[in-house]
Amino acid sequence: MRILPHILLPVLAGALLAGCSPHPRGQVQGYLEGEYVYVAAPLGGALTKLAVARGDSVRPGQPLFELERQSEAAALVQAEKNLAQAQAQLDDLAKGKRPTEIASLAAQRDRVRADLKLAATQLARREKLDATDVVSREELDMARAMRDATQARVLELEADLATAQLGAREDAVAAAQAAVAAQQAARDRARWAFDQKQQFAPCSARVHDTLYRQGEWVGAGNPVVVLLPPGSVKVRFFVPQGQLSQVGIGRTVSVHCDGAPRPFSATINYISTRAEYTPPVIFSRETRANLVFMIEAVLAPADAEELRPGQPAEVEWK
Repeated sequence: MRILPHILLPVLAGALLAGCSPHPRGQVQGYLEGEYVYVAAPLGGALTKLAVARGDSVRPGQPLFELERQSEAAALVQAEKNLAQAQAQLDDLAKGKRPTEIASLAAQRDRVRADLKLAATQLARREKLDATDVVSREELDMARAMRDATQARVLELEADLATAQLGAREDAVAAAQAAVAAQQAARDRARWAFDQKQQFAPCSARVHDTLYRQGEWVGAGNPVVVLLPPGSVKVRFFVPQGQLSQVGIGRTVSVHCDGAPRPFSATINYISTRAEYTPPVIFSRETRANLVFMIEAVLAPADAEELRPGQPAEVEWK
């Protein structure tokens, strides 16, 4: 009878220690976490339309919200008109003079050609008469000068006509082309500002929250709608440093959540490089048991539809 207490005491102590052990090896507690998508506009403005509500499911490209963009619309219209004006000036330089102006130069050239033909005929007649001393040397020189002047005038009009058909000089055309490029950039910038006032869903997701109400002012870059894509739900848990070698990137773990009809599989995709709850200065055998590393594992999108961030979870592996 005296020996019995000495036998029972270690057994009871071992049972108590076993009962105080928080989790068996290969099983830890964790919780579900979500990676949210915060949709914002890079420009500020009053919220004129909120197209979704909390809990809605959205598809890629579905409108989420729209900010006031009257000023951006006016700037876009002005930019498009400036571009049209610059393009018209470039086209005008490329065409040269107007058709009526070119026709006028051609008519002048034809008239002077006729004058040249007459002057050449009169000069030939006087050169024949010069042999018989019927005309004076002065008349012959005047006829030759008239022929030469008329021929020079023909050459001048032909050069003017060719220049009119060529259009503007190369440097003037280059300047007009640069003006068109500048107006195109201004138009694109105005269109970008106009488009940014309306935001669309980047992917299929569930609306987790809306942060503004219609009519409120939204600052530039402030999120208006918070989305939770199905593939963005993960389980986060902490593994003691003694069990860290049992887990690794790409390993599959089993996730049990309260109320769930079945366990879910998750794949480890992140292991923290630093320990949590680290005791200061010295790591004794006793304090090393407090070292844990944060681990994250992603769930399949289909499984994530049945779960919610914040749920406690039990994670185990073999």
